[in-house]
Amino acid sequence: MSKSNRPVILTCAVTGATDLNPKYPRELEYPVTPKQIAAASVEATKAGASICHIHVRDPQTGKGSYDPALYREVVDRIRDSGVDVVINLSSGGGCKYFPDEADETNSTPAAKSSMWTIDRRTQHLADSRPDISSLNVTCGLQGTGAGEHVYLNTTPSLRAMGDRFREFGVKAEIECYNPGDLLLAQSLVRQGLVDGEPLYQFALGIKWGAPDTLESMQYMRSQLPKEATWAGFGVGRNQMPMLASAVLLGGHGRVGLEDNHYLDRGRFATNPLLVERGIQIVDGLGGRVATPAQAREILGLRKN
Repeated sequence: MSKSNRPVILTCAVTGATDLNPKYPRELEYPVTPKQIAAASVEATKAGASICHIHVRDPQTGKGSYDPALYREVVDRIRDSGVDVVINLSSGGGCKYFPDEADETNSTPAAKSSMWTIDRRTQHLADSRPDISSLNVTCGLQGTGAGEHVYLNTTPSLRAMGDRFREFGVKAEIECYNPGDLLLAQSLVRQGLVDGEPLYQFALGIKWGAPDTLESMQYMRSQLPKEATWAGFGVGRNQMPMLASAVLLGGHGRVGLEDNHYLDRGRFATNPLLVERGIQIVDGLGGRVATPAQAREILGLRKN
């Protein structure tokens, strides 16, 4: 159970990389351009978020992008705002393998695959030097709007990604989708994957991953040492229940438009509204949301 008045890190994932929801109201301005994404990050922080997790999108099409120049513009705009923000950039691109549906024995991936070198996958980290970046310790089948694909993070590629994170001074947010991912992550950590104390995150409710239930989160938590630093989140309607579960189990949590577009049934959300709802949950369970400065202290990050 959570300790009374415990500081809880609340991350806001301000925009994702999947296709835009055509039903999302235009007047609410889903973050797409670097200016909008930076503004959304600042707004979420002012609303009380500890950390902002950031993807970028092509400003013309709205589709997810990993263009280092777009990341750099977002990060520069955030830093120029003068607001104390802990910046967390996604590093989940460049590892989606779609087999040739006509012949899966064909070693050439289908055209819609995105298979990049490690240097390309981490170029935005080299350019922008965020505080944190996601390191997806998983390899398996996933389902998205683009169809089923293999999220291909092999052990050698994960070790190489870890090398880049350490080189750039970026803390890894070790994201796990299944209990087996967590066991692999801990093995890699023992082998020197990251510097300092690791930060684990349970991404629950992703298609073909562990479901976003209290039972899943409890089991994955049971596989970590008692003193480990960890966070967990769910998607869609289970975003807030999973935040409550993480708080009760002694972890940290995440909200935001990347994972959920609704505040209530039939009512679209904004990032500040989701942050405010998250704060209500943390407060109601006897915790308090950590400030960005407190989040840095908990995670052993450099001071801003």
